Amino acid sequence: MGQQILGMKIHKNRQEGKLFLSQKKYIEVLERFGMLDAKPVKTTLASHFQLSTDLSPQTDEEKYMSHVPFASAVGSIMYAMVCTRPDISHAVSVVSQYMERPGKGCWQAVK
Repeated sequence: MGQQILGMKIHKNRQEGKLFLSQKKYIEVLERFGMLDAKPVKTTLASHFQLSTDLSPQTDEEKYMSHVPFASAVGSIMYAMVCTRPDISHAVSVVSQYMERPGKGCWQAVK
């Protein structure tokens, strides 16, 4: 038996007494945010991402970042984290600190 609610697919296996939750369809947000070329990483926040307020937009970068859906992408990832992916909570916490003025480095970390 399978049902879907709030972007989560729910499957019950009564014989084994197990309940499975999947957000596969919801997490397929890569296309919506133009991240089809994003590379997967084994850790949720790769160590080479050194984020700081120094990465906030400066001049030309401000124009670029004004067109990037940073807050929407972080919000989408945050929803997945709350529902079924607690393992990404640290990474989401780090990138969400830059919601007001994200720089290109912050966007790379989200991707």
